[in-house]
Amino acid sequence: MKGIGKLILMGILVTAASGEAMAQQQPQQQDDNRPAVISRDKIGGGENPSPQNEADTRSATPAPRQLADGSRHGMPLETFAVVPGTRVLVRLEEELSTGECKTNFKFKVRTMEPLEAGSGFYLSSGAEIRGHVSKVEPAGITGRAKLYLVFDEIKTRFGILPIVADVVSVPGDHSVKVGSGSEGVIQGKQSTQQAAGEAAAEGAGMGAVHGIKDKNAKEAVERAAEAALAAYLMETGRGHEIDLPKGAKLELELERALYLVRE
Repeated sequence: MKGIGKLILMGILVTAASGEAMAQQQPQQQDDNRPAVISRDKIGGGENPSPQNEADTRSATPAPRQLADGSRHGMPLETFAVVPGTRVLVRLEEELSTGECKTNFKFKVRTMEPLEAGSGFYLSSGAEIRGHVSKVEPAGITGRAKLYLVFDEIKTRFGILPIVADVVSVPGDHSVKVGSGSEGVIQGKQSTQQAAGEAAAEGAGMGAVHGIKDKNAKEAVERAAEAALAAYLMETGRGHEIDLPKGAKLELELERALYLVRE
């Protein structure tokens, strides 16, 4: 009986020890049975694109166009910059002529195209730009007519903005051109060498006639040469005046950034 009692007692102790060991191992087993973490990222910009794909999508999307109202809306000033080098076609509101205009003559042009910042903010066409003639060189004095134009400001629906621009071409008018190396200068055409030569020949003939009448061959030659030179210089110095009628087109290029904000 004592042997049987010992066996029963040992069985109870073994069972208790086994239960305690299982209790201690249970949390570890639960940890091992946790479901694996599965990545939800999808290649190719699915329903939940990665941050990198989102950045690429934003950069590829063009900025929406919005009419500038003069306010910065909390954005940096550079957001509203129409960059230097931007070209815009304008239309003259009055006639400009080297034969009539004087220094400081004021004129106006109107834009025929929108002026747009890189961010999409823009000024609609029809904006008024005011300028003045800084210098006039008539063809009869300098031999080639020159008209120096300065653009001072642009009028918008939210105020006046300063503008710095030059004339870079006169579309459709082949009788005038922009002076090389002199921004904002419009030049007229010089008289042709053929016309100058014809004038010289005519002048030489008139001088010779006077010499022959005086019956002096040497004097006839000298007078012919003097008359030819005078006629040549007169013709080459005459040139053509610049005459830009109301409605003529000019192409302007911004020399400095134009900020579409009211400061």
